[in-house]
Amino acid sequence: MKHWSFHSPWGTRASSILRLPPTVVLALVFAGLIIAGAAILSLPISATQPLRWIDALFMATSAVTVTGLSVIDVGTGLTRFGQVVLLVLIQLGGLGMMTFTVMVLSLLGLRLSIRQQMLLKEDLNQTSLGDLMRLVRMIAGVVAIMEAIGTVLLAARFVPPFGWSEGLFCALFHAISAFNNAGFSLFPDSWTRWATDWWSNLVITALVIVGGLGFSVLDDLRARRRWTYLSLHSRLTLAGTAVLLALGFVGFALLEWHNPKTLGLQASVANRLLASFFQSAMTRSGGFNTIDIASLHDSTTLLFVGLMFIGGGSTSNAGGIKVSSFMVLAIVTWAFLRKSDSPSAFGRTIPTADVLKVLALCFISSSIVVFGTFALTVIQTQPFLDLLFETVSALATVGLSRGITGELHDPARMIVTVMMFIGRIGPLTLGLTLARNMASRLRYPEGRVYLG
Repeated sequence: MKHWSFHSPWGTRASSILRLPPTVVLALVFAGLIIAGAAILSLPISATQPLRWIDALFMATSAVTVTGLSVIDVGTGLTRFGQVVLLVLIQLGGLGMMTFTVMVLSLLGLRLSIRQQMLLKEDLNQTSLGDLMRLVRMIAGVVAIMEAIGTVLLAARFVPPFGWSEGLFCALFHAISAFNNAGFSLFPDSWTRWATDWWSNLVITALVIVGGLGFSVLDDLRARRRWTYLSLHSRLTLAGTAVLLALGFVGFALLEWHNPKTLGLQASVANRLLASFFQSAMTRSGGFNTIDIASLHDSTTLLFVGLMFIGGGSTSNAGGIKVSSFMVLAIVTWAFLRKSDSPSAFGRTIPTADVLKVLALCFISSSIVVFGTFALTVIQTQPFLDLLFETVSALATVGLSRGITGELHDPARMIVTVMMFIGRIGPLTLGLTLARNMASRLRYPEGRVYLG
């Protein structure tokens, strides 16, 4: 069995890059993939009309970060070659470049060094090096199976009206886009034309939910299967996902039931309920929509902003602060209200280090949202709520928009591009990277701070 390493014709320069912190290396890998994707998308063969570099960069970033925001119509603005390139970027971005690389090397019978395992650990958001290869193999299996099933099920809907060639590609594109929580669609109105089609709605919803749970949770479900045997993380994620799905479903239905521009367009109660459930699942990361997001009431828009900010599960393709972080915040708050200094759930105590990590994540993410929204308000003239929605959608890699993405000026497009990139590598990862050399062993006496 051979050991493999990153040998490069650039010699010492490549070695010096690999001596950087793993989080920095992974950020550079994603940046390299984005630039390469933008270069290909800017070629005449990729687009039906000349695509400016900044637009190609925006689209490549949106694909690699599995966001779904778009400044062009994917179905008509890109050629079939360009659509395939976009699909490859979605797949590589969803899997993670390190995970994809390890899959290829595993097929070749090669083994990872400790350095590559550290990179993979960061890519998969794991806390230890144990069982990384088994997790990668599980990811490969789940991705292949789910996307294959999704393609077959969607083909049953798309092949009859579009024919075998177009129908199969349409099914494959949307299956990969949905499972990776990317939200890209070949249709200019996203999924609106299929708003009353239960088959395609339920297939897309299932792909998005499974893809947004997180590979760690899926692996835990496969190995243990019974609720009482699942890890604390899995139970928090599953319980939180169920609660948020119900909250989004009920909240959206109540707020938009009589809105003539959204749910009011559906004549039957069943179709209104379907649209409510579909949009609840899509809002936390899926990015598809069957209703006009720009026509939502302000109250519903704020509800969606909150759901997008929370996002999906850790080690998944979803963005946001993650469901487990939201659950920890809720548990810690409840423990404080009960005057308990030991927050717990399902018979397990939540470590102080995890609580501090969640607090740091929420503070950094909130600060980025405020800064990004402020920057957009300086550049753009759209309503504040639309700009806030766009900012959170970009940072949480959701991809929903109130129709202003294509109207953004070039500086604003760069801001949103950066927000999507930060959302993919993780706001907390960014903060840890910047503060890596600031740790100190010096301890000071405790002081009293009055809070609240």
